[in-house]
Formats: sequence, C-alpha cells, structure tokens
Amino acid sequence: ILALKKHLIIMAKAPIIGQVKTRLGKEIGQFSACQFYKKTLKNTIFRLKSKKWETVIAITPDKYISPKKMWQNNNNLIPQGLGNLGERMQNAMEIMPPGPVVIVGTDIPKIELSHIEKAFSVLGYYDAVFGPSFDGGFWLAGLKRRPKNTQIFKKVRWSSTQALSDTLAHLPKKASILYLEKLIDVDTIDDYRNTAPHQP
Repeated sequence: ILALKKHLIIMAKAPIIGQVKTRLGKEIGQFSACQFYKKTLKNTIFRLKSKKWETVIAITPDKYISPKKMWQNNNNLIPQGLGNLGERMQNAMEIMPPGPVVIVGTDIPKIELSHIEKAFSVLGYYDAVFGPSFDGGFWLAGLKRRPKNTQIFKKVRWSSTQALSDTLAHLPKKASILYLEKLIDVDTIDDYRNTAPHQP
C-alpha cells in the first residue's frame, strides 16, 4: 500500500498595513504590527518547508495570490476564498488530495519544523492533533482524514476562549486526539512582549 502524501497548509494574510494584526496594531501601531507580521510570515514559510510533506500557502485576500515574491516565490499557492476563518480553513483542507493534513497560522514566533514533524507522526496513530494556545484557541490543527474528511471548523467561536473546545466538539465521539505543547499566537501586546526575546 502506498503511503498517502502529507499536506501542510499555512494560512496566510497578505501583509498589508492596517489589515494584519489589527488588535496588536492598536497597541503598538499598525506599521509596527505589520512589520512584525511580515517577519513571522517570512520565517514561518522558511522554517516549515520540508521534502517530507507538501507545503501549501493559503492566501487571503485572494487577489494577493500574486506577486509570488510576497510569498517567498512559492508555487504552491491557493486562495482561501470567502467566508469566516473556519469556512476558509475547511475549504483549504477539503481541496487537498487524500492524506493527512496539518494547518497552521503565521503568527506563532516559536513554531519550529519539529512541531510539524511531531504532528504528522501523531497522525500515523491518532485521528487528530492540536497545538493549543494559551488563549483557548489553537495554533495547529491536524486530521488523519481517514475514513472521511470531518468538518470541524464550522460554528466555532473564533477569537474566543471556546475556539478549541468548539472545534473538538465537531470530532466524532470516538476520535483519538493528541495535543502538542502550548504556544503563543500573537494577538495582543502581552503576547508580543512574551515572545519578544524569541522573535526571529
């Protein structure tokens, strides 16, 4: 039996001032927030590329799929499409060919290649893997997608302390789940300060 290909989806926003990290921007200025985001975006794409899996960058707004220079000249670019964050994540996951899928964002300064390796390793034995964040959300979500593609991102209260628990509620009752370590996804000035020594 051929091993199914692994797929890593990086959910990315075009680094436009006033359109990224707006909550953080209210506290440190929109220009500084955008510069921070550009840095984490660049490093996320650079760090997580591997021959062990196919890396796809899902982009919003869709019109910024070009120029490729904005995305480190990657060829595997897809538009996120319309809808809320959950709908766009679900769309990205569902268009991937058969095989395990891991989704991450681009605002996690401490994310490393080893986290993705661990997530795919987990999906060899478990139905799902999550990287919880300190605010009740998650910085990584992965599904084995066998025997079927589960819709886990619908009706989730995003940007709330219930984001992870809402997502877990959509998994089948008997689904096996493993959690990775907690990491900070940067939304506020406190998050920013806590990750400052570790910023790329």
